[in-house]
Amino acid sequence: MDYFKIDPENLVCIDIGSSTGGFTEVLLERKAKLIFAIDVGYGELHPKLRDNPHIKVLEKTNARYLTDKQIITKPDLIVCDASFISLTTILPTALNLVKEDCMLIALIKPQFEVEKHEVAQGGVIKNPLLHQKVCDKIKDWLEKEHNFKIFGIIASPILGAKGNQEFLICGKRKTVIFL
Repeated sequence: MDYFKIDPENLVCIDIGSSTGGFTEVLLERKAKLIFAIDVGYGELHPKLRDNPHIKVLEKTNARYLTDKQIITKPDLIVCDASFISLTTILPTALNLVKEDCMLIALIKPQFEVEKHEVAQGGVIKNPLLHQKVCDKIKDWLEKEHNFKIFGIIASPILGAKGNQEFLICGKRKTVIFL
C-alpha cells in the first residue's frame, strides 16, 4: 500500500482470500472504516481480527458468488490474495459490487495464471518471460474488461509458499461520464 500510496483510512474494503488476515490487519491498522474479510476456508482469521467490530467475517464464502445481501455497503477498495484460482475468475463478481471508482490491490500468483503445461514440477514458476506474460495478461484484462487505470505492478517483497515470485498490481477504475 505504501508503494502505491493507497490510504485506506475511512474506506470500506473487501479482502478476498483473507485467510489468517494479513491484508485485513494492515487495513485495520490504517483505519479502514469497514472490512469484509472473505475466504472459502473456516476458522483461519486471527481471533483479534474476528472479534473486531470493523470487520465483517464471511467465511465459507466463495468470492465468485458474492451478493449485495452479503456486501451491504459498496466498497471503495478491493484487496485480493487468493490461491488456486485466477484473478480473472475470482474478481468479476466483487468488481460488480463495489463503487464505480474503486481501487484494487491484488496479488498476481503466476502459478495460478499460466496454462497447466507451463507449470514446472513442484509448481514453481521461475521463467521471467512467464512472469511478464502473466502480469501483462492481468493488466490488459483489468484495463480492457473493467476500465481500470493501472498505477503499476511490482514484485512482491514476500515470496509465495513454495518460493514463487508473486506480484502486486494496483489500479483504480475510471468513472464513465455520460453526456
